[in-house]
Amino acid sequence: MTFLVLLVVWQVSACVAIPINETEFAERYLTKYYDFNEDRIQKTDWKANRNPLEEKVQEMQQFFGLKITGRLDNQTLVTMHTPRCGVPDVQSLRAAAGTTTWTKRHLTYRIYNYTPDMKREDVDHAFQKAFHVWSDVTPLRFRKVYTGEADIMILFASRAHGDYSPFDGQGGTLAHAFYPGPGIQGDAHFDEAETWSKGSQGTNLFLVAVHELGHSLGLKHSNNPKSIMYPSYSYLNPNKFRLSADDINSIQSLYGSSVKAPHLGNPVSPSSTVCQQSLNFDAVTTVGDKILFFNDRYDHFHSQSMSCDTWLNLLAFYCLLSEDI
Repeated sequence: MTFLVLLVVWQVSACVAIPINETEFAERYLTKYYDFNEDRIQKTDWKANRNPLEEKVQEMQQFFGLKITGRLDNQTLVTMHTPRCGVPDVQSLRAAAGTTTWTKRHLTYRIYNYTPDMKREDVDHAFQKAFHVWSDVTPLRFRKVYTGEADIMILFASRAHGDYSPFDGQGGTLAHAFYPGPGIQGDAHFDEAETWSKGSQGTNLFLVAVHELGHSLGLKHSNNPKSIMYPSYSYLNPNKFRLSADDINSIQSLYGSSVKAPHLGNPVSPSSTVCQQSLNFDAVTTVGDKILFFNDRYDHFHSQSMSCDTWLNLLAFYCLLSEDI
């Protein structure tokens, strides 16, 4: 009898090892980010002894570099509960819609509204700096506009906000963006339920903005934890932030490298009145930052600003003078 009681207790414990609410949360997570939807599963799949939930858990674990168990173990649940971007990690037909690049290289953006968590100038600076991160390594250029519809509209909103991708309150989804294209495509939305900041407190707006604007430009999520396009949020010092090689290679594969004007140095100007062929000198020397020229057997001198051609002539003259001495 004792053995039977223990067996029943063990079986009950095994059944409730993962709370029902955690299982439901995991299913919602996998539906949103990994295209898991039990309603789409054919009954024949169940008859084939397939476990769709386990397969999706394995897919998620593989993406994040976790131990592939297919179970909702502690590490997997911790990763699922980490605040993150709302863009799916796998490219289903829904997620891939609009995945392309901008055909133009000069884009506009507009901050439609502002979060009360930060000063307006700090919000402006965060987005300006985030756009510079991408323009520094590509030919893309961004210009802020204050009215009308821009290529990239930036919005702070809560819960349902008209794009069929409602936010979920504080934590969870921090923001989401749409791939390039007309209309809502290219836009970036930020959850107002978060506490936005320019530092380490709350959620750093600059870091999330760099990530979301990567989507606005056509980048997908990366499974490299060092990439800014990694879906989970983690704080980095904004003043020390640099794009990873993975990020640079990805964005340049879409738009090419940054186009910078070659350094030409100081242009050589045509000979001016300073460099006249009629000028003759008996000797030359320098005193401080002035160049002194002597003529008429050193009777007097005057200083002149020099062109490049004059310098060459004086060098030849100095060499001849040295040989005479």
